[in-house]
Amino acid sequence: MQKRALEQYWPAYGLNYEPSQLDLIKIFGRNAKCILEIGFGNGELLVSMATANPQNDYIGVEVNEAGVGHCLLRLHEQSLTNVRLIRHDAIDVLRQQIPDQALHGINLFFPDPWPKKRQHKRRIVQADFITLLSRKIKPGGYFHAATDWANYAEHIDETVTADPIFSSSTTNFTQRPETKFELRGKNLGHEIWERIYTRV
Repeated sequence: MQKRALEQYWPAYGLNYEPSQLDLIKIFGRNAKCILEIGFGNGELLVSMATANPQNDYIGVEVNEAGVGHCLLRLHEQSLTNVRLIRHDAIDVLRQQIPDQALHGINLFFPDPWPKKRQHKRRIVQADFITLLSRKIKPGGYFHAATDWANYAEHIDETVTADPIFSSSTTNFTQRPETKFELRGKNLGHEIWERIYTRV
């Protein structure tokens, strides 16, 4: 089913990865706040947010084919016009395809925690990553992160707050649907950590 969705609905909702900058106004046909979600999984949260906020445009980046296919099905079912998907590595997409200061926000919900100490260098949140985000997010925009791993939460907070461009954070945010990985973490007894950092 997911493979068929990729064939049928990718032309309407997909953006192929190319090492050149996207024209977001041309893609969406309007000048609106654009929010990018890194690793959207099966896309349920992305679809819910886009449905609830039709005034915003959304770009979802995910490498998993099954997740992309599932999301395409949901986008078709909801007849959404404010979402586009990219199936590629998020770092490449940010570096090569997203113009500087083009995004109102970046969401990173429950990324792979790489829990073993020797794996920590594989975590997406590193100093270079935060510097990259600071270039892509407009002043006044935000970086919204959530994880169910306490050690990763500490790492994210330390890494983001070490960059003076992200000088404030809040735990006050609009309620969002739970993700599959969030529910899995809760079932394991993990506490959910979530922050929004403002790009000053």
